[in-house]
Parts: sequence; C-alpha cells; structure tokens
Amino acid sequence: MAIIITDECINCGACEPECPNNAIYEGGVEWAIADGTTVTGAYKMKIGTELDANAQNEPVSDDFYYIVPDKCTECVGFHEEPQCAAVCPVDCCIPDPDNVDTEEELLERKSALHL
Repeated sequence: MAIIITDECINCGACEPECPNNAIYEGGVEWAIADGTTVTGAYKMKIGTELDANAQNEPVSDDFYYIVPDKCTECVGFHEEPQCAAVCPVDCCIPDPDNVDTEEELLERKSALHL
C-alpha cells in the first residue's frame, strides 16, 4: 500500500528528500508525475486514466506535506523500508489503507517511473 502523511505532520520536511520517487510534496505545492522521474508523455494512473506526465496537478493537501499515491512505491526496489517513515520524527508517515498494493505492483510502478 502507499504511504500517507497524517495531519499530525509538523511540516519539518525530513521526509521529502528521502523519497526516491519524488512522491512527497510540501503542502500547497502542485505535483507532476515527471517530477524526479524519467516519465514523459502519457502515464497510466492506478485508476486507469491517463495523465500527461508533465501536467501540474492540484495539491493533495494545502496544510502539510503529502504523498502522491501514484508515485509511491513504499521504497520497494530501493530500500528495505519506506524512508519517509524511517526519518519522520512524529511517526506520521503510515500505510494508507485506501491504497493497497502488492509487492509486484509496487515493483511495476517503480519500473514505470524510472524507465
């Protein structure tokens, strides 16, 4: 499953540079699939829709750091554990029960994001 950042986030920013997929953004900042990845052109989202990789999308949160589920691989293929959770001083990076993925799906997403 993807990781989410709860509203207990203190906006310290420790998690953002640790993400190998650039899936973590500061509250209020727009995001794009292409940010920190090698994706160009159309990208197929988990729900089946296609999105231009360079398109700027509305922030998931305006108040605190957030993780884009379609870019999160829980660090599978990079590290043994999600790095955001490992460095979070208030333990607000937790598994997202609304975005459950198998290890195979996470590895496929990693491959899709890093051609």
